[in-house]
Amino acid sequence: MQKYECLACSYVYDPEKGDPDNGVEPGTPFEDLPDDWVCPDCGVGKEMFEPID
Repeated sequence: MQKYECLACSYVYDPEKGDPDNGVEPGTPFEDLPDDWVCPDCGVGKEMFEPID
């Protein structure tokens, strides 16, 4: 699954880990995150993330 990096703080969303502290189960692709999900480190929205290799 594709990982995404926050352009503001370099946090990496790893779909295999999810974001359990914010109610996102492991195995959740970035595209399936709720529209109101924000970076757990700096609080920016999904539009500030881009895919990484």
